[in-house]
Amino acid sequence: MQEFDLFVIGGGSGGVRCARIAAGLGARVGIAESRHWGGTCVNVGCVPKKLMVQAAEYASHAQDAHGFGWRGAAPQAGWPTLMAAKNAEIARLNAIYVKLLQGAGVEIFEGHARFLDPHTLDINGEHIRAKKIVIATGGKPAAPGISGGELAIVSDDAFYLDDVPQRVVVVGGGYIGVEFAGIFRGFGAQVDLVYRQPLPLRGFDNDLRQSLAEALAAQGVLVHAGRSPNEIVLMPDNSRRVMLSDGTMIDTDLVFFATGRVPNLDRLGLNDAGVRLDPRGTVAVDSDFCTSQKHIFAIGDVCNRLNLTPVAIAEGHMLAERLFGDGTRDWSFAPVPTAVFSVPPVATCGLTEDEAAKLGPADIFVASFTPMRHTISGRVRRTLMKLVVDQASNRVLGAHMIGDDAAEMMQAIGVAMTAGATKRDFDRTIGIHPTSAEEWVTMRTRTRVAG
Repeated sequence: MQEFDLFVIGGGSGGVRCARIAAGLGARVGIAESRHWGGTCVNVGCVPKKLMVQAAEYASHAQDAHGFGWRGAAPQAGWPTLMAAKNAEIARLNAIYVKLLQGAGVEIFEGHARFLDPHTLDINGEHIRAKKIVIATGGKPAAPGISGGELAIVSDDAFYLDDVPQRVVVVGGGYIGVEFAGIFRGFGAQVDLVYRQPLPLRGFDNDLRQSLAEALAAQGVLVHAGRSPNEIVLMPDNSRRVMLSDGTMIDTDLVFFATGRVPNLDRLGLNDAGVRLDPRGTVAVDSDFCTSQKHIFAIGDVCNRLNLTPVAIAEGHMLAERLFGDGTRDWSFAPVPTAVFSVPPVATCGLTEDEAAKLGPADIFVASFTPMRHTISGRVRRTLMKLVVDQASNRVLGAHMIGDDAAEMMQAIGVAMTAGATKRDFDRTIGIHPTSAEEWVTMRTRTRVAG
C-alpha cells in the first residue's frame, strides 16, 4: 500500500496548486482526478465559456463596423469550427496541468477516490494511505426538480452542443444564466431568460443589476423576471414547451437550467472518514481549511464560501505552505474583484451600496455614458461606473462597472482597493485620455449619500 504525506482529491485549479506547492516543499504528494484535469474552470466553465462569449461578439462587431464605414457581407456563424478550436485549446490546457504536476514530482491517479477510513482511500480498487488529505472536488450544476426537468440541459452539457438551437429558454439569472443568454443571442438564437428575482445577478449592486437588465433587453433577450418554470412538456415535433409560474407558455428547442451549483461530494465516503457537513450540505471547515478531522482539509467550491477559481488557487497555495512551509504567504479575500462575462460584461470589487450603508454613511459616485465606440456604431450600449466611499475615512469600499473592458479595469481597481486606496487617491491620479477608464479618476461630484 502506497503512503503519502499529502493526498489531494480533485485535479481542478485549487487541488493542482495545492499538490504542486506541497511537492515543491518536499512532501510526497499524490492526486486523483476522475474526469478532467483542470476541473470545471478549464473544461466546462470559465475558460471555454469566455472563448464562446468572445466568439459570439463577432457578429455585433461586424454590425458596428458599418458605422465606421466598413462594408461587406455579414459573417456566417460556424459553431462546429468554434467547438473544434475550443476543444483543441482545452486539450492543450489539460496537458499543461498534467505536465505541471509531473514536473513537481506529484504522483497522478486517474480515477474516483473514496474514503475507506480517515486515512485510507480507494482509487479504482487500489488502496493508498495519507497522513493528510485535501478534498478539492469542486461543484456541479444543480437543476430544479420540476416535471419534465429531464428534458433540459445544464451548463456542463452546453459546451458540447452540436449546433446552436434557434430558440433557447435559459432558466436562472446568475453568472451562468446571463452569460449563456449573451452567447446564444450572439449566435442568432431567440433567447428567453427566466429568473425568480426582479433583476438579474442577485447579490450584486442594484445599479449594476438594473443596467444589465436594460442591456439584456437592448440586445433582444426576452426577459421573464419574477417567474420560474413549473413544467417542461415534450411536444410532437420534439420541441419543448415551458410552463411558467404566471401561466406563460414558451415553445423552444432547448431548455438550459442555470440554477446554481452544489458541492461535488458524490461517493466520496465522507461518513467513513468522519468528515462533517454543515446544514447547507457543504464541507464544514474552519479558518485554516480544517474539517472535523484535523488531518483532512477542504478548499474551493466544496466549502461553498467564495466560489471563484482564483480563490480556490489561493486557498490551495496557502494550505500547502501552512502544512509544509513557513506559512507566511497570504492573500486578500476582502475585497475580491470578480467579473461576469455577460454582454456587456460586469465587474465588481468590494461592497455594494446597500452593504456599505449598513456600516455607516457612504458617498456614492456614479458615471453613466455611451462609450466612444458606440457614439459612431449606433449600438445602444451604456457604460456605468460606480464608487462606494466610506464617508468617515474616505476609503473606497466598493467599485462596480458594466461596460466594455470592465473585467480588465477591475483587476487594477482591485489592487488599489486591496492597498487601501481612498477617493482622494483616485481623484489625484492622472487619467488616460481618451478612455472609458479615465472616468474612474474624474468622478468628482457625489451622486448621493447612502446610509
